[in-house]
Amino acid sequence: MTKVFLTGASGFIAKHILRELLAQGYQVRASVRSDKRKDELQGLFPDAALEFATLDLTKDEGWQDALQGCDVLIHTASPFPLTEPKDPQDLIRPAVDGTLRAMRAAKEAGIKRVILTSSCAAIYKQADKPKMQPSDETYWTTPDDPSVGAYEASKMLAEKAAWDFVAETPDIALTTINPGAVFGPPMDARYGSSLELVEQLMTGKVPMAPPMDMVAVDVRDVARMHVAAIDLEATKGERFAAASGTHRFLELARMLKEWDSALKTPSREAPVWLLRIMGLFSKDVKGVLANVGRTLAVSGAKAEKTFGFKFIPVKDALIASATAVQTYTMNEKSK
Repeated sequence: MTKVFLTGASGFIAKHILRELLAQGYQVRASVRSDKRKDELQGLFPDAALEFATLDLTKDEGWQDALQGCDVLIHTASPFPLTEPKDPQDLIRPAVDGTLRAMRAAKEAGIKRVILTSSCAAIYKQADKPKMQPSDETYWTTPDDPSVGAYEASKMLAEKAAWDFVAETPDIALTTINPGAVFGPPMDARYGSSLELVEQLMTGKVPMAPPMDMVAVDVRDVARMHVAAIDLEATKGERFAAASGTHRFLELARMLKEWDSALKTPSREAPVWLLRIMGLFSKDVKGVLANVGRTLAVSGAKAEKTFGFKFIPVKDALIASATAVQTYTMNEKSK
């Protein structure tokens, strides 16, 4: 029976991948950062014969032993903040070094199949591409372009490091899955940054919508792509955008308002002149300005054709997120 090593197993996407793996009969060894995260997963999957390894993306200790006896590596672990760090290397180094640490351990363990979670952020900002032209998997974000934030650079550089690694290790077949903003139903109350963004749109924490668009996808589609890629020959040596559609932030806010008219969603976009003033004092606002006048759209056509499915519509994914956020928020208030 195929055994899969899943890194970052307590993450929003990884929990769905884990459920998909178990449903399809794979054996799983999951990496976590702490016993608390191990207990969290055991609570979600009480009947599963899960194996665990406690690992740190930034440290070598334990990686080689942890992957011994596994056949497949699914590497999802990577930092994803909502705010720009003071030093971009605080994001870039853990992402790149952690990816290479996992790849080296896979090589030492004799693993021949690797699925890596990358991002549309590694695709949509190629400097020499016209700003309003949508992207596909042939494009690569230019990490040192002034418009590129630390997170976008970290995803591009980590994915590129993985492809460079397998170029020198041809017996490893690599596939990368590149999601947009990941919406959909979380499996517990500890959801990630994408759903925190939905929560901010719902609760008035974003008084005016950023004047930019966002490519998005449902977490359930992202999970099934990771698992289907294990044995799908056509995915080997390929990258796939997990991208259901692209919408303005204001459109997303309107979808939420139509679903629940009581939500305090923004009703207009922030004017660029105001953002320019605010950008003098805020790195996060500077990041928004970098996306004004460009599209972050990425085509998911290659994935739909190769995997043979249709992406869940963004609106459905967004409402599934909002339903969960509302449920968990209400539960917290009732305690």
